[in-house]
Amino acid sequence: MKKEVVAMLLAGGQGSRLYALTSHVAKPAVPFGGKYRIIDFPLSNCVNSGIDTVGVLTQYRPLELNSYIGSGQPWDLDRWDGGVHILPPYMREGDQGTWYKGTANAIYQNIGFLDMYDPEYVVILSGDHIYKMNYADMVEQHKKTNAACTISVLEVTLEEATRFGIMNADENGRVYEFEEKPKHPKSTLASMGIYVFTWSKLRQYLIDDEADPNSSNDFGKNIIPKMLDAGETLMTYRFQGYWKDVGTIDSPWDANMDMLAPGNENGINPYDTSWPIYARTPIRPPHVTGVNACISHSLVTGGCQVDGTVENSVLFHSVTVEEGAGVHYSILMPGAVVKKGAQVSYSIVAEGAVIEAGAKVGAPPSEDPDWGIAVVASGVTVGENAQVKPKAMIREDVKGGEQA
Repeated sequence: MKKEVVAMLLAGGQGSRLYALTSHVAKPAVPFGGKYRIIDFPLSNCVNSGIDTVGVLTQYRPLELNSYIGSGQPWDLDRWDGGVHILPPYMREGDQGTWYKGTANAIYQNIGFLDMYDPEYVVILSGDHIYKMNYADMVEQHKKTNAACTISVLEVTLEEATRFGIMNADENGRVYEFEEKPKHPKSTLASMGIYVFTWSKLRQYLIDDEADPNSSNDFGKNIIPKMLDAGETLMTYRFQGYWKDVGTIDSPWDANMDMLAPGNENGINPYDTSWPIYARTPIRPPHVTGVNACISHSLVTGGCQVDGTVENSVLFHSVTVEEGAGVHYSILMPGAVVKKGAQVSYSIVAEGAVIEAGAKVGAPPSEDPDWGIAVVASGVTVGENAQVKPKAMIREDVKGGEQA
């Protein structure tokens, strides 16, 4: 069962900064782009890169994510030799069992799984990034440079660099210094949290790190600095292309809006047949538009019924927009309902939420100095003629006529 490359996909994040969007699901399971979920991107990257053995490490609210991945069939990962494996925390002999304490600890707890395949190389991925990448190219560079670790990086602005782990590298791409979220960054090469490790090297560092009571058990904070201190060869792999870390409430809205860019110049191109994004999509009838419907510059998925106005928006399957309702620069997730005369602007309406007749959710930036994306959580009802202000995070029902 030996494999040259095994991918480990960290998909247990709570996504607390996404607030209402992750109150019922893990961040990698959040819907994206009309028919996908965020985890579809790294999973599709794996199969498109020729990696057929993937461990998915789940933790926070795993039920929906586990059900969504299932046997891995939509991504061609339902294989007897390899395939996709769900890896939750578990109780081991002699201890009480623990949650994954950090990114490195999550891999440490699954050393047995990796030993079963005895890979030459391990690719560490995050389940909450939207991008297309050929991991095979990164592994090939890792081999050629005889690196212990290769870190995918991208150029960011100096202002953005303070939010990332920054790699300071020489002209050959060899890392000589790592700074975690520096106040005064020395370079703009930001770590994407995507790594290739030589497994024989990483395995020992994980064991040693676990024995350190002062460690945070994290790749960026602990493993990489320790490898640098030990004189290991760490190389950068420069990524050029679209990449979005869906970490704040504005980022999924931005990324969905990027899908609407002309020719997808600024976003992910879902029509690229050379690098398809696979997904488990429900079977729904074609979307229906009424005689008075007006749809412009929007993505509308199967099972939708649109009788109102939809512009610059993304509608997932089974969404209803009744006559006289307006949806502008917004994301409506599966099963959302916008009733007669309601107006939704610059908002994210999560799965199964209902915006009753005459209600108003969100507003354009020009209408509110304290503007931000409004979010209505899964299953919430905004009552008739109620108003949800910009930047509001609505997790509970709003009664008719109230303001939230």
